[in-house]
Amino acid sequence: MRVLTHQRRKAREVIHYLAMKPKSLFILLVIALASAVGFFVGGKFSSTQQPSTTASARKVKFYQSPMHPWIKSEQAGKCTICGMDLVPIYEGDAGFEAKGGLVTLTPATSSVIGVQTSEVRRGPLFKTLRVTGVVDDDETLHRIVSAHVAGRIEKLFVNQVGTQVAAGAPLATLYSPEIQTAQRVYIERMRAGPSGYTASERAESRERLLAMGLLPEEITQLEETGQPTATITVHASYGGTIITRAAYEGQYVETHDKLFELGDFSHLWFIFYAYEADLAWLHVGQSVEVSSPSIPGSGLIAPITFIDPNLNESTRTARVRVVLDNPDRKLLHRATATGRVQIATDEVLLVPRSAILHTQAKPQVYVDKNGGTYEPRTLELGRVGDDFYEVRSGLREGEYVVTQGALLLDGQAQLAHSASGDIPTPSPESHDADIETLKPLVLATADAADALASDDLARYQKQLPALQNAFAAYVAAFPDAAKGPLAQFAEGLKSGPDIKTARSTYEEFSTAIADLAKAAHLHHSGAIKIYQCPMTPVLGTGRWLQRSEPLHNPFFGSAMPDCGEEIK
Repeated sequence: MRVLTHQRRKAREVIHYLAMKPKSLFILLVIALASAVGFFVGGKFSSTQQPSTTASARKVKFYQSPMHPWIKSEQAGKCTICGMDLVPIYEGDAGFEAKGGLVTLTPATSSVIGVQTSEVRRGPLFKTLRVTGVVDDDETLHRIVSAHVAGRIEKLFVNQVGTQVAAGAPLATLYSPEIQTAQRVYIERMRAGPSGYTASERAESRERLLAMGLLPEEITQLEETGQPTATITVHASYGGTIITRAAYEGQYVETHDKLFELGDFSHLWFIFYAYEADLAWLHVGQSVEVSSPSIPGSGLIAPITFIDPNLNESTRTARVRVVLDNPDRKLLHRATATGRVQIATDEVLLVPRSAILHTQAKPQVYVDKNGGTYEPRTLELGRVGDDFYEVRSGLREGEYVVTQGALLLDGQAQLAHSASGDIPTPSPESHDADIETLKPLVLATADAADALASDDLARYQKQLPALQNAFAAYVAAFPDAAKGPLAQFAEGLKSGPDIKTARSTYEEFSTAIADLAKAAHLHHSGAIKIYQCPMTPVLGTGRWLQRSEPLHNPFFGSAMPDCGEEIK
């Protein structure tokens, strides 16, 4: 105690001396001296006091990162994320909590991960709809030239497909004794006049010649010459291009036999089939940019003129027509073509597609809360565009979401849940606690899909017992799996009586099992492939499992085997 009193007296003397100096220097030195004395007194001389039960005497439970609370260790060290020293957590202390699933990164870590953000804003949702179709001639101007009378083809004036002919142009000469007889009858009645035949009888003979294919000017010539002939010239009733030819010189034909087929190529129809889900984006008058290999490097822009209101029951598609001007005939008939429809909606709340994570049962993003802290947020999404989703709930305009590095943030959030013991109970959509128990059910579901895709009802019925046993085993291991979408299958799947009934039940079951496999990331392990069709009969969008490629749709079978895409 004497030593302590002596040190304090010396400190007062120094302070009194410094008080005579400039005020600012005096203040700084007082602070420094007070700190030094305090440290000296508290550090050196406190050791002479009696020891107490402080934190240094307590047992360390574990070491934890204050910046990333899910990083824990039994030994002292540094945080594997930010490099800060781990803080000892003693028995009886709760430690640091990661509240609300927040993830916090230092600027250095954020830079290494490459976190980038984008603002949530309002604007039109742009979507590009790409379609494939065929260029065909105008059905309203499609013509068939047939034989008006039985006979033998004597001469062809057009013998090559693709020839362009004008209206009234001669196509072929037909020899027919029947036409000669009809001409004689007409001449006799005309020469006899009203005294021999009534006006009705004379008109009837003239109408018969017209029905046989003679033109009015040819009948006039017959009246002048009075010489009937056994040949008749077949004319093109409309101008156009010869599409098909069924006539050959020397060929005998019957009345109404098809000789030629003509089409108007000055303007063509681009026909494509739109899926049911895409019809909401299309309307008459909407511009379509059409390109074809027959006109490389250039495209034609024309409006939609017709959308068939009748859906095809098998493919769930509707026929859409675009009329294209083709004055120079560069666009070829029946050529394949692709169309691009640029669609823009009214202003909606937009979030970049790159920000959306599908690792949970519902879509999720990470919101930048500033200071290196990011909050997970579950969203309800609407329509999907080329680069953005429509947001229905979960975000506000002006917030910033992570567009790059979100998957790494999500992994750290999962580590936080695991370290804190806050592990969510598996739901019917995500039972990944025991993948080995799920695999038999997934593979059995894939085998059933293969049978339905092959239109083999008998094989599907034969595989049902194995599928139902695998489902029962999975439900026994995870009782919650019998809830939600799978609850209706507690009594089993329908096996018939026909393949349509079996498919309708299987579609809902298959979609639910495919979602379980996706949540467990089985499609990333190579064990299975997951496919999705956007136009299934029951759900509209159904999913199924396959052991291997290629894609083979079980909901339509051979009627539409290639409908769908793989879920990556």
